[in-house]
Amino acid sequence: MERVAGTAVPVAGRRDGRPRRGSSGRPLPPCAAFGTIMREPKTSEGRTREGGAAVAEAAERRRKSPEQILKEIERSKRGYFKLYIGAAPGVGKTYTMLREANDMLAEGVDIVVGVVETHGRKATAEQIGALPVLPLKPIEYKGRTFYELDVEGVIKRRPQFVIVDELAHTNVPGSKNKKRYEDVLEILDAGISVLSTMNIQHLESLHDIVEDLTGVKVRERVPDWILDVANEVQLVDLPPEKLLERLKAGKIYRPEKIPQALEHFFRPTNLIALRELALRELADDVDERLEEYREDDGAEEVAGASPKILVLVSDGGNAERLIRRGWRIAQRMKAELFILHVPTKPADRLSEAERKKLREIEALAKILGGKFFIRAAGGRPVIDVIVEFIKENAITQVVLGQTGMSRWQEILRGSLANRIMERTRFVDVLIVGNGQEKTR
Repeated sequence: MERVAGTAVPVAGRRDGRPRRGSSGRPLPPCAAFGTIMREPKTSEGRTREGGAAVAEAAERRRKSPEQILKEIERSKRGYFKLYIGAAPGVGKTYTMLREANDMLAEGVDIVVGVVETHGRKATAEQIGALPVLPLKPIEYKGRTFYELDVEGVIKRRPQFVIVDELAHTNVPGSKNKKRYEDVLEILDAGISVLSTMNIQHLESLHDIVEDLTGVKVRERVPDWILDVANEVQLVDLPPEKLLERLKAGKIYRPEKIPQALEHFFRPTNLIALRELALRELADDVDERLEEYREDDGAEEVAGASPKILVLVSDGGNAERLIRRGWRIAQRMKAELFILHVPTKPADRLSEAERKKLREIEALAKILGGKFFIRAAGGRPVIDVIVEFIKENAITQVVLGQTGMSRWQEILRGSLANRIMERTRFVDVLIVGNGQEKTR
């Protein structure tokens, strides 16, 4: 039995080992600083759209004027997408977006509010100013009425720009789309431009890193390729000490929520780590453009030398961590990503919890652009199935989780990593432990 989900996408890496999301394959002019990244957008499948050359502009350069943006829109059937990214709640993403939107309105741009989450912040609500606000769509769920972005209403109104706050938001059941970023993609496809916001911890590939650094499990996430869909990404930065001042002054949460926030997510060490992630993400985007520029100006890669990463997963609890680690390695090495599960019992004997886990693994593989395979052993040793898969797909590196076996048990019985290396050539094996990696 074999099932495949998703599409393997060849991707390019970064020099410092941080993940990158893709390569446009077009020459780009060099730049030196960061703050706002402007690029040629890609579709949700990762393919580059036709259009003008992508540009990564320095923070000190002036951003594109409404006139420049409108000219780009006229040359493209798809809407323009600008994303404001922050390191944490309260840095001023929505505030900054609304101020810029009012400037655009004053210059004659047809821009409306689709949805804005003020979270009770008076200063943010005041920034809506003269912006027209479209009605939200009421949705009944479990005897209550919820209000979500009215995608059909936005498309029917057809403004030049619509503001859609909190990109990572999960819509209430009964909505047209499960996630708000899917609403945004639909609006963009209709030729309407979008301004939106998100925090760095909502990126899917950073989920484990953020949890390890902060101890906070982020439940609302977006796939990394959403950044490649954006024409422009702007970092809204605020030093941790200033952010803590805003929190204590009641400018982020209501007074009763402040003590809990200070004890958990808003600890200074957490804010410093998150800010570093956000700054690095924007800086790495600039590095990508420089790297692509050099690659396009240099020699072609040797044919047939493309690395391929295989992540071995069980239906256990660490499968998602392994897949995300494998994805980051694949990004870094410009490699294809494969995920393989070899079940130890027939499909009809799986519990509902095990079936649910496999569905979650398959969904994550699809989000990250990998290929997910399930291959039954059919009475053969599991190692035979794995080695066969490695040879069939020319795998160059295998990622697997650390077992509970002691060192002497591994010597007596033989570890999976050792057996893979004994039966393959030129294949590296990476064992991922609890926050540690050991290369064997």
